[in-house]
Amino acid sequence: MLDQLMALDADILIFLNSFHVPVLDRFVMMFTGRWAWIPMYASLLYVLIRAYDTRRVVIFTLGIALAILLSDQIVAGVFRPIFQRLRPANLDNPLSEFVQVVDGYRGGRYGFPSCHGANSFALAVYMSLIIRRPRFVTFIFIWALLNCYTRNYLGVHYPADIIVGAIIGSTIAALCAWTARKMAHTTRHSDWEVMGAPLLPKAEGALHKLKIFDATVLTGVGTAVVLLVMAIFRA
Repeated sequence: MLDQLMALDADILIFLNSFHVPVLDRFVMMFTGRWAWIPMYASLLYVLIRAYDTRRVVIFTLGIALAILLSDQIVAGVFRPIFQRLRPANLDNPLSEFVQVVDGYRGGRYGFPSCHGANSFALAVYMSLIIRRPRFVTFIFIWALLNCYTRNYLGVHYPADIIVGAIIGSTIAALCAWTARKMAHTTRHSDWEVMGAPLLPKAEGALHKLKIFDATVLTGVGTAVVLLVMAIFRA
């Protein structure tokens, strides 16, 4: 049964990894990088600062930092040494001859579970429990899914790596968010009123529809557009 599941996992990976064009290769390599998303992370801090008092901002910021740290360290330091599953693109893996790689990037040696999956979903789940706005939640989960897909596209993770990593990260994030909310003693109505305020104090016209939490949505979408433009025009 396990062999069949692993074979199915490999088949799905080969399928997801099979669609390559130069522009998308460049875009994905930038999208999957950690530094590209610093503006979006900064916008999350901006939203917290606008929505909560200093004490709660500190609590929620420490909570997300702890969620990501625990997710990353548990995946990389506990599970990977136990399972020691080679990445698909690792040259010691027989599957590697069927995997398309980009710019020679093959990742580290072991990939189960995925740190990208754990960290992306830790951020998405945690923030969706703190900022419970449909537009924001939809965006942050789409971002997490795309960030995870890049790892399949690059051939450095199996789908199961991503799924298990996402489960671990989501579980840790939910616990951290619950603890942070208990410590912060949030008053939902007042907090949500602030997040429902316009992005700009005296916004007029269409801008009045943009709320505080839209800062992250706009920053994230803007970052993706910039990355795409760079991928198109990069030689």
